[in-house]
Amino acid sequence: MIRLLIADDHPVVRAGLRALFDTEPDMEVVVEASTGEDAVRLAASGIDLVLMDLQFGGGTQGVDATRHIRETGGPRVLVLTNYDTDADILGAVEAGAAGYLLKDAPPAELLAAVRAAAAGETALAPSVAGRLDARRGAASVSLSLREAEVLDLVANGQSNRTIAKQLFLSEATVKSHLVHIFTKLGVSSRTQAVAAARERGLIRSQ
Repeated sequence: MIRLLIADDHPVVRAGLRALFDTEPDMEVVVEASTGEDAVRLAASGIDLVLMDLQFGGGTQGVDATRHIRETGGPRVLVLTNYDTDADILGAVEAGAAGYLLKDAPPAELLAAVRAAAAGETALAPSVAGRLDARRGAASVSLSLREAEVLDLVANGQSNRTIAKQLFLSEATVKSHLVHIFTKLGVSSRTQAVAAARERGLIRSQ
């Protein structure tokens, strides 16, 4: 029996996933979490696999919750999200996620991914696997995880000072990251950098 924890801040999503897993004789939804903090806390309650959304309404986000669960010897984590940017995928994989699936995946694909992740295998959506392969072998532009975090905050209208506080960096380090970002993307302004990164799928388009 695969004991599951569903971590998502949307009750309708949790209910839909529970209904799906309840039809499977080898799966049991043991508990649900609506915040990243609850996911971290409840993951220690005899869970085999956590289905983790990346974006919560506030507080601990999915990548940080995943990292904490894995670093403390917790269960394996399968990310189930709407986001498929390079930054999101890379962040989740680096945090220790065993798999990455999009919420529009067919039920059969999701069930297969859950079984694979619970068995210790890597479970990636085909589109995600293709993007990771392209990233590894491409000469195309790619941002480091930290650069993507900085640019994502720039896209949200944050100043260098605010970004520095949020990421626990110095303002000089933030400026250095922006210089590297501008160079990689071939741009000369924050606005151009955000537009170019969104066009390439390096940060979220929102």
